[in-house]
Amino acid sequence: MRSVVIAGASLAGFSAAQALRKRGFDGTITVVGEEAHLPYQRPPLSKQFLCGEWDRSRLGLRIADGLKLEWLLDARAAALDPQRREVVLADGRRLPFDGLVVATGARARRPGWWVELGGVFTLRTVDDAQALRAHLASGGRKVVIVGAGFIGSEAAASLRSLGHDVTLVDIDPVPMHRVLGEDLGRACLRLHESHGVHPLFGAAVDAIVGSTSVEGVRLRDGRVIEADCVIVGVGAVPNVEWLRGSGLVLDDGVVCDSTCAALGAERVVAAGDVASWTHPHYGQLRIEHWENAIAQGDAAAATLLAAPGAGRPYAPVPFFWSDQYGCKLQLVGSPRRGDAMRVVEGAMDERRFVAVFERDSQLTGVFLFNSVHRVAAYRQTVAAAWAGLTAGAEA
Repeated sequence: MRSVVIAGASLAGFSAAQALRKRGFDGTITVVGEEAHLPYQRPPLSKQFLCGEWDRSRLGLRIADGLKLEWLLDARAAALDPQRREVVLADGRRLPFDGLVVATGARARRPGWWVELGGVFTLRTVDDAQALRAHLASGGRKVVIVGAGFIGSEAAASLRSLGHDVTLVDIDPVPMHRVLGEDLGRACLRLHESHGVHPLFGAAVDAIVGSTSVEGVRLRDGRVIEADCVIVGVGAVPNVEWLRGSGLVLDDGVVCDSTCAALGAERVVAAGDVASWTHPHYGQLRIEHWENAIAQGDAAAATLLAAPGAGRPYAPVPFFWSDQYGCKLQLVGSPRRGDAMRVVEGAMDERRFVAVFERDSQLTGVFLFNSVHRVAAYRQTVAAAWAGLTAGAEA
């Protein structure tokens, strides 16, 4: 193998490039990025960068000169030709490859009521964040955030710290309900309320109101929430359209085996937000978080360099975190709806506690609220629980 194309110039793609060099690959590595920017950190976009604590230069990732990467930025992958083993760009250029890393990530979901109006934003890229900052600096003060997941909740916290009037809207009953469940989500709701956010939960959006600039958000029950800025954070869509007809299996991302090898082609792997892989314990997963992008990029590179079928399973303990109002929220593992939850350290009303999730008496995850000092121990506990369950299944 003498040439590798990496489709995607964000964190997962960059991690794969680093890993290829670290593991001794000395051939050509071409990194294709749809954005005009070299790889940068996304987590600060809804936090330090949005608040103005960081400038643009602090977002960039350090890229060593010795990596010898060929960058094709502001270039979109439009198709994959599996017979000729080429990536076709939107401008018609064709990039031949021996190995391919699919790391095209995901884009902000735009619901059916989305409209292109002044003052309406998503918050996924640095360009999104810069446009939002400029709008708020020009006088936008009444902000409606639609979607109370991690991004929406972090944006709410950041904008309240800047003194903006913030209304947080979600069809679910509490923030981050699909990840944390109702009880823990209610603790997060109280956190928002204590910092002056106006909560509107169990409320569906019907339309964005305005002619040339946004004037408000109309809910399905007819209420109109006045706004001069609307941030839509209702999830992300994996960027797989360019792979249709390529033979790769697509289902909420690029479907991979346990080693991150894409199903349907040889010497093609996937990593990051676009990759849906078979975790040996948690089943099919697609994870949109910083730590996974780094680790999975490394794992995908290792599989690409291994003999066919000789890659090692990628089996991390999932780990997510969020910073809101000076509080650290961390989730270890991958709990699912229906898992039993109980607080084992501290108390919710003290805003310092640890809660565990269990299914059939087996530990599936741990949520830590302002308990950073305990996260290493609980990561080991969840890993040990998974290892024990796997060993028992194999016995």
